[in-house]
Amino acid sequence: MSRDGRRTKVAVEVERRMRERAAQIGAHIRAMRTRRRWTQAELGRRAELGRLVIGRLERGEGVLDIERLERVGLAFGVPLAVGFDRDLTDDVPDAGHLAMQELILRLARGAGLQRRFELPTKPNEPWRSADVALGAPAQRAAADIECWNTMGDIGAATRSSNRKAVELEQLAIAAWGPEARSSLCWVIRDTKRNREIVARYPEVFADRFPGSSVAWVRALSGAGPIPREAGLVWCDLRATRLFAWRRGRSV
Repeated sequence: MSRDGRRTKVAVEVERRMRERAAQIGAHIRAMRTRRRWTQAELGRRAELGRLVIGRLERGEGVLDIERLERVGLAFGVPLAVGFDRDLTDDVPDAGHLAMQELILRLARGAGLQRRFELPTKPNEPWRSADVALGAPAQRAAADIECWNTMGDIGAATRSSNRKAVELEQLAIAAWGPEARSSLCWVIRDTKRNREIVARYPEVFADRFPGSSVAWVRALSGAGPIPREAGLVWCDLRATRLFAWRRGRSV
């Protein structure tokens, strides 16, 4: 209540939400009880609550009580889930990945390269997209830039990247003629875990990324052409700069 006795906006909104929540929970309890063909008395016996209490819960009456709901959940064998939704002031779930994509797009803009965010390399299957697709019409060259915040299944990631690079080349040929080409570059966040993975499998990464890492850093920064061979470069933790991968460097 406010000082003049009127209900505040917060109090009104809380009451509205509580009515809606109580009605939703009550309907859920009734539906679960009905599916089990239990009476209200039977649910009350299993939850150690009175039949009248169960009736009020199902009708969405009274104040929601966590202990009573826990009892009902135990009776049904269904865990009670109580919590807050995602904090809207929190960052987006893929913030680290987006930050690297943002860096690549910003560098490409400065380099005068064509750029597309999450380009579907197979238009009829838009979920299959290159993280950032770059184009250099004067070179008749395209590049699929895959950004890795956290590395997982390397084999599956490699197969996916290979497929997208081939599909991107087909798009480049359609746009610039049969001499057009496409290449691939992985941009990996410079975390201890990611470095350990790269260092643990040196032959795998050397075979897959034979291109010059220095040349790729120069190309992405606008200081050189897009390399023909696939490459790997590091991105700092704040996603503010790229730097070259030194082959054989220990963790």
